[in-house]
Amino acid sequence: MKFATLQITKIKTIRLMKNLIAFFIFSILMASCKNEPKKEIQPEKYPSELKKVFDAHGGIPAWRNVQTLSFNKGEEIHTVDLHSRKTVINTPKYSLGFDGEDVWLDEVEKGIYKGNPTFYYNLYFYFYAMPFVLADDGIIYEKVDDLVFEGINYPGYKISFKANVGTSSDDNYKVYYNSETYQMEWLAYTVTFNSKKPSDSYHIINYNKWENVNGLLLPKAITWYKQDSIGAPTEPRGIATEFTLPLVSNTKISDSFFDKPVK
Repeated sequence: MKFATLQITKIKTIRLMKNLIAFFIFSILMASCKNEPKKEIQPEKYPSELKKVFDAHGGIPAWRNVQTLSFNKGEEIHTVDLHSRKTVINTPKYSLGFDGEDVWLDEVEKGIYKGNPTFYYNLYFYFYAMPFVLADDGIIYEKVDDLVFEGINYPGYKISFKANVGTSSDDNYKVYYNSETYQMEWLAYTVTFNSKKPSDSYHIINYNKWENVNGLLLPKAITWYKQDSIGAPTEPRGIATEFTLPLVSNTKISDSFFDKPVK
């Protein structure tokens, strides 16, 4: 009986110690939780009018949930990882891309590609991903005068970049939208890739056709316009550039997809 009593006493002691240890650990965790600074939700840094534009196109939260964006421009198949901005453009004659560190070019026959891969790899991604790319980090917003075309006023914002953001931080954009629907209508932009200097010379595009792709309103066709002496659009420069076979996916593609092919 004494042995049994000792065993019971020992078991109770062990249980008590375990309970005390558990309570001690729980107390530490609770104290650390209380001392941990609360994470504040930072408000978005873009103007409320632009938020309405983003919302009219499906909303920034939906855009940020997307992992992979793909579209065709003629024979070119553009595929982009939206979070890393890794990119591949595939065509029958060449491929080029950005693997997260370097821009690469792979040709069926050397010299067949006549452009600049570093300039081109994300050029049409920016045009296609409007207006959502105007909510990227490192952007400065400034209200500008309305664009007037055929008697209709389109309110707008100028978008510039903080220093060392992207490959052409001196580039500027102006986005103009329908004042009733808040749908994007026009994009004016400068090109500073070669000069590396700010420019006041803007090109202008009319976003005249949109399509709903998994809840996001993305461009189906865009048209470059000629401009008058004050930069206002006058008439189309040529035929529209069309985008086909759009794909918006929440599935991430393997990083190796964006590597230069090994021969």
